[in-house]
Amino acid sequence: MIKIDFEKGGGLVPCIVQDVKSGQVLMLGYMNEASLQKTLDTGLATYWSRSRQELWTKGETSGHYQHVQNIYVDCDADTILLEVIQDGAACHTGHYSCFYRDLDGKEI
Repeated sequence: MIKIDFEKGGGLVPCIVQDVKSGQVLMLGYMNEASLQKTLDTGLATYWSRSRQELWTKGETSGHYQHVQNIYVDCDADTILLEVIQDGAACHTGHYSCFYRDLDGKEI
């Protein structure tokens, strides 16, 4: 298995989340070694919350789980890409993707 470079980001790496069927980018989260391991163990996307300083599995409170289908690593081994099957909305606002506005604030 490729060794992820968690040290470059102070123990965290960005994690891009994409709908496996449509290719739509759903969100960006952060992972540490423990969250990546839990994701591998459970098949559910688990992240490190920088604000709460704890692991969180997407969907624990909302029911909007992310079922991991594939995990990719970029060329520098310092960014992760998850392809998921998304249950419900990925964004805490209720939108399917967190990327639902353009720079002017207009919903797309």
